[in-house]
Amino acid sequence: MFAPLTLALVALSVFLTSTLSGVFGMAGGLVLLAVLLTFLPVATAIAAQGAIQIVANGSRAWFSRKHIDWRVLSIICLGLAAAALVLFILRYTPDLATVCIAIGLMPILVWIPKDWLALDAQKPLHAFLCGFFGGGLNLAVGVSGPTVDIFFIRTPMDRHTIIATKAATQVISHASKVVFYGGMAAAMGQGDWIMVLVAAPFAIAGTNLGFHILQRMTDDGFRHWTRWVVTAIGLFYFGRGVVLLAGY
Repeated sequence: MFAPLTLALVALSVFLTSTLSGVFGMAGGLVLLAVLLTFLPVATAIAAQGAIQIVANGSRAWFSRKHIDWRVLSIICLGLAAAALVLFILRYTPDLATVCIAIGLMPILVWIPKDWLALDAQKPLHAFLCGFFGGGLNLAVGVSGPTVDIFFIRTPMDRHTIIATKAATQVISHASKVVFYGGMAAAMGQGDWIMVLVAAPFAIAGTNLGFHILQRMTDDGFRHWTRWVVTAIGLFYFGRGVVLLAGY
């Protein structure tokens, strides 16, 4: 059972990270996972973060439901299913250093010039690859925001459609993660599930606040700040991974 102070810290973290994701459509999950990894085993932290993120992304998808591109979403789901099958066959299990290094390298993707990697989630093949690589990384290391983002940030979609479709994508991806780590999720103690239940309303409140902040942003501002926020978080993860590999 977690101490009240720990539960309060998690609730505050969920509120702030859900607000962050409500504005940028990602990044919040990256920060939340870092918090959970400080006091939970890797697989359990990924499962718990997935459960909380289902609520956060689900509420965001609901608030923006009229903007969801359902055709793009359905193709992404096919890619996700393919990635899950590959990881299941490989009997993949995560470790902390690998998770941190992988997440730390993800922000490189958002800085690749458009001419080098012109990806567009509105194209069927690209949408499938988004599901395969983005969904696969979410299953493997717990988050995939920057990977999914490169398929959306350069599309003709406006920020509302991007946020809504990505949120719906992440709901399905996080649900798949909870199922994929079903054994670990089943092994979560009563205290772990109480933490998730306590966090749920804060996830919805933060998402609602982020949704209203988003309305005040321009499309250009949205794209600009997304890169810098994700890069800063990635540097933190990469540094932590290097420290772990060094044995400290």
